[in-house]
Amino acid sequence: MPIPLKLRDLIRAIRAARTAADERTVISKECAQIRDTFREEDNDFRARAVAKLLYIHMLGYPAHFGQLECLKLIASPKFTDKRVGYLGAMMLLDERQDVHLLVTNSLKNDLNHNSQFIIGLALSTLGSICSHEMSRDLAGEIERLLKTSNSFTRKKAALCAVRIIRKVPELMEIFVPVTRSLLNEKNHGVLLTATCLVTEMCELNPEIVAHFRRHVSTLVKTLKNLIMSGYSPEHDVSGISDPFLQIRVIRLLRILGRNDDEASDAMNDVLAQVATNTETSKNVGNAILYETVLAIMDIKSESGLRVSDHKNI
Repeated sequence: MPIPLKLRDLIRAIRAARTAADERTVISKECAQIRDTFREEDNDFRARAVAKLLYIHMLGYPAHFGQLECLKLIASPKFTDKRVGYLGAMMLLDERQDVHLLVTNSLKNDLNHNSQFIIGLALSTLGSICSHEMSRDLAGEIERLLKTSNSFTRKKAALCAVRIIRKVPELMEIFVPVTRSLLNEKNHGVLLTATCLVTEMCELNPEIVAHFRRHVSTLVKTLKNLIMSGYSPEHDVSGISDPFLQIRVIRLLRILGRNDDEASDAMNDVLAQVATNTETSKNVGNAILYETVLAIMDIKSESGLRVSDHKNI
């Protein structure tokens, strides 16, 4: 069998096609060769074949026949194979297909791997295609990874937890204890995903809002640190320190301060600081101010704060 084309060569061939019919001819010929590669169990070229198949899928052509090959790549000990296999699983599988169930065991194995990068691949895939059954099977693994010392892993695990509680809201209770500690994180990525997780919990189950209200002071301190911090090249966007995290924290504060005098009082001062000090000449500042306005109007804020808020608008 001739050596299969590399992905970049296939892309060049498709782009060189002058008509839609020429493109279909190129893709039909390549799909036939990919099928031959799969049929011959050619491990050396399986990852290359799946990568080309994913590109063909992105162009809108059928690629379902590569689903089982993705599972074989996921089971490979090589990181490069797993990376292509998990990407294929995210693109070609959904929870309506039986083959989707076969991924669970591989995910569980990789969530216990020694390499943070392989764990990261498994977490990214789980967060993308997690089904009701997967949620129940793997929620315990995600809860364990939320306690790890590795911030890269904790960040991805928190996003997986968001997906899981959306699928199975009753699993929320196993994430509540560990989520409390995540709100004290110094790492911006972990803190951002933690606030997303708490926000999702509060929106899905209003009864849990009272539980997280005791952490309003922690969130207020985090927001103060963000608006008072100096220039940080890692988190700066148009001169504003981590606006993505600021918006998420303000959104969570709005939920926690709604219909509660004590919580609202605790966040009045910091919301006034944000409304006063945020640079509104750029879109990123306007995004923060917009979220601040929503929070001020939704919580039991002081009348003076609402007046200053209208002036800023």
